[in-house]
This record gives sequence, C-alpha cells and structure tokens, in this order.
Amino acid sequence: MKILVINGPNLNLLGRREPGIYGGTTLEGIEKELALLAQGLQVSLSFFQSNHEGEILDRIHAAAADGTAGIIINPGAFTHTSIALRDAVTGVAIPTAEVHLSNIHARESFRAHSYLAPVAVGQVCGFGPQSYLMALSGLVALLKKGTMTS
Repeated sequence: MKILVINGPNLNLLGRREPGIYGGTTLEGIEKELALLAQGLQVSLSFFQSNHEGEILDRIHAAAADGTAGIIINPGAFTHTSIALRDAVTGVAIPTAEVHLSNIHARESFRAHSYLAPVAVGQVCGFGPQSYLMALSGLVALLKKGTMTS
C-alpha cells in the first residue's frame, strides 16, 4: 500500500521556523519517524514538499495514476486559502488525512478555517510531529478496513 505525504509552504523551514509554535524537529526528522512507523504498518511512503501551490496540485493529480492509496497532507497556509487544493483532493478521490503540527483551532481566528477538512477523512492537529504519526496510523487503519468516514 502506497501512502503519499505532502508538505506545503514553509514546512521546509521546520526546526528553525518559530520553534515555540512548531517545535525543533526538522521535516527530515518527521519523515524518518514516519518511515519507521510505515515499516511496522507494512506500507510504503513517498514524500513531497513544495512552497508552490501548483506543484502540490500537480503531485496530487499524479497520485491518481501512480497507485497511491492514501494521502497525508500538511497544507500549511494553503489550508486556509486554497479552494484549488480542496478541488484537487476531491477530484482524485484518494482518501486524504489533513495534519498540522499546531492546534490551528487555538490560534488566530483565520487559521481555524480549513477548506480541506470537509473533504478529508480526518484531521489531526496540535500534537507536534506526533500528529503525522497519528494521521498515518489512522489512515492506514481506515484503508485496511476499507471504511472511509467522509
């Protein structure tokens, strides 16, 4: 089973970007932890990060043809602004879990709205890097059961 992990804008700066909010773990560190968990779950992961909305949309579109069973995405600021991202996820019909390091609902009011949440099978936020691990475990469990909640 193939899972695609997508990270949006500014997530390449993890580890040095606002550590009081996002912590000190780098994106590479999160990917290493995910890879270890994936081995135990017997799934394969691929990783993609871009600061450009169009590149993220193109990667989601490509996932529809490359055998991707599920997507985990931290859309960063595109969470709150991108109808195109929502439309891409809806268009490919691949079960998608939304993830955030911080609790977006406890921050500035504009961060509480997610265009992606209504079309995602779930959202995990506020647990730092653990949010990604929780999303992977949950998504794989849903895929293996063949049950989607959205």
